[in-house]
Amino acid sequence: MLSGILRAAAVSAAVLVVIGGATSAIAADKPIKIGVLNDASGVYADFQGVGSVVAARMAAEDFGPINGRPVEIVAGDHLNKVDVGTTMARKWLDVDGVDAIADVPNSGIALSVSEIVRAANKTFLISGGVSTDLTGAKCTPNNVHWTFDNYALAYSLVRSVINSGGDSWFFLTSDYAFGHDLERAASGLVKANGGTVAGAVRHPLNTSDFSSFLLQAQSSKAKIVALANAGGDTTNAIKQAAEFGLTKSGQKLAGLVFIINNAHALGLPAAQGLLAVSPFYWNQSPEARAWSLRFQKLHPKKNMPNEMQAGVYAAVLHYLKAVKALNGDTAGDKVVAKMKEMKTNDPLFGQGTIRVDGRKMHPMHLFEVKTPSESKEPWDYYKLVSTLPAEQAFRPLDKGGCPLVKAN
Repeated sequence: MLSGILRAAAVSAAVLVVIGGATSAIAADKPIKIGVLNDASGVYADFQGVGSVVAARMAAEDFGPINGRPVEIVAGDHLNKVDVGTTMARKWLDVDGVDAIADVPNSGIALSVSEIVRAANKTFLISGGVSTDLTGAKCTPNNVHWTFDNYALAYSLVRSVINSGGDSWFFLTSDYAFGHDLERAASGLVKANGGTVAGAVRHPLNTSDFSSFLLQAQSSKAKIVALANAGGDTTNAIKQAAEFGLTKSGQKLAGLVFIINNAHALGLPAAQGLLAVSPFYWNQSPEARAWSLRFQKLHPKKNMPNEMQAGVYAAVLHYLKAVKALNGDTAGDKVVAKMKEMKTNDPLFGQGTIRVDGRKMHPMHLFEVKTPSESKEPWDYYKLVSTLPAEQAFRPLDKGGCPLVKAN
């Protein structure tokens, strides 16, 4: 079934996975529908893609039907295009009866989908999109922002690097809303912590040749070349930086969004020693390990889950708990209010809370990529360096400009 999901998503087709009831019963029982919208065929396909669909399906299976109503997972490929993503979201909500949209990497698409979800009074379970605006000036009563955001990624890494002497930075940035926001957050934190920013250069999404950008970074003489990009762009930039000899000149790379899939693609000889921040690692606890091994068996490529896919699972699970508490009511403002009211508790993120601005609160961990000799099994890539409490890792509630905070 999941291989079929992958093939269909790659051509931007909607995919239906029925959980808890036969297809013939859907019309009578009115299913609860959750749409997983992400990049299933491009630069972020391995970072969300079918893995997020697997995670959502697992949450639906683990929770089961609500008052006899089946839970359905719909999957779609937004192709990293705002018009494709928004068209699909509108069709899902207005025509197909989708009650919640989940994941949505690519912050430009996530911000547009957020407004569509609000207008339809549905629920937006954000795991892939990381713009701080989603819990800031553009927050809505229909958003829950799980996993992490650009502030948490930047703050956790910048503090660690500056404390170790990396006080001058140059940014290599993906040229769309996500990259701009990440660079803005990180550069502000660099300056606030006594560092300097030597410059920045922006590259198109899904860049194959980073040589001209890396030359500008090398010419800056900055101690730290920060990659404000993600997915395959991060992997390609790191590979080409090694070929370019960037680190041999004394500069160091800092991946602001470095995911376990990057380590897997690079291999430990190339990735060893890199620092990464994340709220989740597949082998961080017995509960996370058990869930991750289940996930791996279901994944078409047998990948281990990353934090964004784990966020889809946890967000969908908590959403279903809230819908059940509301006796099946799926009105977005009511469901999100209930999600904020209830404590979160799942095997991947443990216990936590959701703030009034929609920010899911949990600790952020600083990991170091292991050396080949330290790795004891496949996907054994990280070792824990330190942990930041949620209250320190995420932007203070009163600093985001969310209208919901002012109203309360």
